[in-house]
Amino acid sequence: MADISPTRFERPTGLAFLGYASGIIIIFWCLAGAGFSVDKVLSSPPRFADFASRAFPPNLDPQVLSRLGTKMVETLQIAVAGAAIGVILSLPVALLAARGLIAGPWINHITRTALSFVRAVPDIAWALVFVVAVGLGPFAGMLAIVVDTIGFCGRFFADDMEGAEKGPAEALTATGARKIDVVVCATIPAATPAFISTSLYALEKAVRSSTILGLVGAGGIGIELKVGFDLFDYPTAMTVILMIAVVVIGIEQVSGWARTRIIGEER
Repeated sequence: MADISPTRFERPTGLAFLGYASGIIIIFWCLAGAGFSVDKVLSSPPRFADFASRAFPPNLDPQVLSRLGTKMVETLQIAVAGAAIGVILSLPVALLAARGLIAGPWINHITRTALSFVRAVPDIAWALVFVVAVGLGPFAGMLAIVVDTIGFCGRFFADDMEGAEKGPAEALTATGARKIDVVVCATIPAATPAFISTSLYALEKAVRSSTILGLVGAGGIGIELKVGFDLFDYPTAMTVILMIAVVVIGIEQVSGWARTRIIGEER
């Protein structure tokens, strides 16, 4: 009879024990640096309840909803325009970042390092940069989304092309086709479903990011959220929060459905 008992944890070696202990110490050190307080955690529920009582019911005044709806549409415009331009610009960047396609190792390394830098800077920081460069308004927010999308899609597009099926590319190479012809006719078509899936994730990310860019003057509904809290107008702030939640969840559902259809068609 086969032994079906659960696998037991092995006794850690001395080095592994030191590693676990160091990890626990680092976690507690980070909690201390983050100002973690049990007293604050225990005292927060009454304060949250007070906020909830003052925020509900949300402000459903038609004029307020009309103003917030206009800002929400602007937020979606920022997200969709920025994501679309970012996805288009990501493809040539990804071609330079992908190893073994059209560029040499040094160009691959430099491009990947640049993409890492772009991803390391938060989108709200890019928004601040572009607010300084082009002024307040949705255009600065759109540029921030473009740069953030290039950092996101450029890396994953490169990985998608590196992981694409090699058979068609090798067959074209054997016929003497140029590198660019192999990429255009074999590598990119093989990676296109992954490109579409990544692009949909980028759109979801752009919508979530664009909702808060208004906090720094880069357009969209974020400024309404900030004004609501600054003026202690919690019902209006709650309306903004609920609108953001509905829109983001809706975009995620549509994106998930589209990805399922794409994967299903490929299978």
